[in-house]
Amino acid sequence: MTCVTTPENPARSRLVRMTARDPHEPGRTASTLELFFDLVFVVAVSVASVQLHHALTEGHVASGLASYGMVFFAIWWAWMNFTWFATSFDTDDWLYRVLTIVQMSGVLVLAAGIEPVFVDGDFTVVIIGYVVMRVAMIAQWLRASGAEGPTRGATRAYAAGIAVVQVCWLALLVLPEGVQGAAWVVLAAAELAVPVVAEHRGRTPWHPHHITERYGLFTLILLGESLLASSNAIIEALHDEADLGSLISLAVLTVVVTAALWWVYFWPPHHHALGTDARLSRSLRYGYVHYFVFAAAGAFSAGIEVEVDALTGHTALSDVGASFTVTIPIAVFVLGIWWIALRDSADRVVNAVVPVGALLVLCDPVVPVPVTLTAVIMVAVVVVLVLHPPLSAPRAPRAGRRRGPGAPASPGGSS
Repeated sequence: MTCVTTPENPARSRLVRMTARDPHEPGRTASTLELFFDLVFVVAVSVASVQLHHALTEGHVASGLASYGMVFFAIWWAWMNFTWFATSFDTDDWLYRVLTIVQMSGVLVLAAGIEPVFVDGDFTVVIIGYVVMRVAMIAQWLRASGAEGPTRGATRAYAAGIAVVQVCWLALLVLPEGVQGAAWVVLAAAELAVPVVAEHRGRTPWHPHHITERYGLFTLILLGESLLASSNAIIEALHDEADLGSLISLAVLTVVVTAALWWVYFWPPHHHALGTDARLSRSLRYGYVHYFVFAAAGAFSAGIEVEVDALTGHTALSDVGASFTVTIPIAVFVLGIWWIALRDSADRVVNAVVPVGALLVLCDPVVPVPVTLTAVIMVAVVVVLVLHPPLSAPRAPRAGRRRGPGAPASPGGSS
């Protein structure tokens, strides 16, 4: 039975037994604590995007992308884990709030360690911040495991799996620098495996509308970084009159593309992508592929900053290389959303236009004015979406096996 905090039921002042929430609870929306939690990720995402911008501008493309991919994994995984846990077990009492604030502190520590990763390849502070977040999650899972019921096996498996992996992350700090990259890949795979293993020991319920709202809110945070980049282009133009026209054009085109990405993301009803058939594969696909969607959105803002540097002659990249720092993230973002949310709600026309449009933006570097072709293509995609609304009854996924009746299984919010 779900415990609801109201003035008549002051759950915040006492501990509430942490039991699974009703996945069909009416009116379930993001709490103020969840919105507060997202604020610290604004900091982490901003720092990661800034450092990626610096790395790309200086011509350190391979190392910059590798560092960004690793750092963003930590950001995304920590956010995703809290989100899926909250949809299943949020009690909003004082202990739940304190542990959440501890996680937020870990995010800020992680953000402080992002620059050393890019500059010196030093993961010490990032791993410490990450482990702080994960230890708080272990405490949350242990608390959830105290309740009898079908979720008990899963909650214990989550707590044990996360604890083992965190010990391994700390051990990574003493490994030789030459093998740390390979060890990071292994441990990231271990993190991703924890939800898969745990969900086969029990089922943790999730609320489709709540989960997709949370993902949508985080997407807005990331797209906001792109709007900030557009604003920076205008600011730079005011200080560099020689490139005033080009920088203003870039700012306008950035707003157009960002708005189009927003339109594409929120066109399909995302809760249909998750479904209500308790299929683990669907929740894993939705949760895990969002790593690429989120990372691409963050990289898009860095790419706009690189374009600003290219227009003002402050980058080691060629004009073509600078353009690709914008178009590749856009293509990844659009293809990712098409794959996990859009295609099952779209007709044949939309399912042809959207992926083709995503690939065509990669031709943008042939156009002298940055982002122009991309903006035209994205506007055309939006026009098609307007003319072809989502299907009222989305097609069933092509693959996957039912796990049987009951509440849907969570992926890694799981971890």
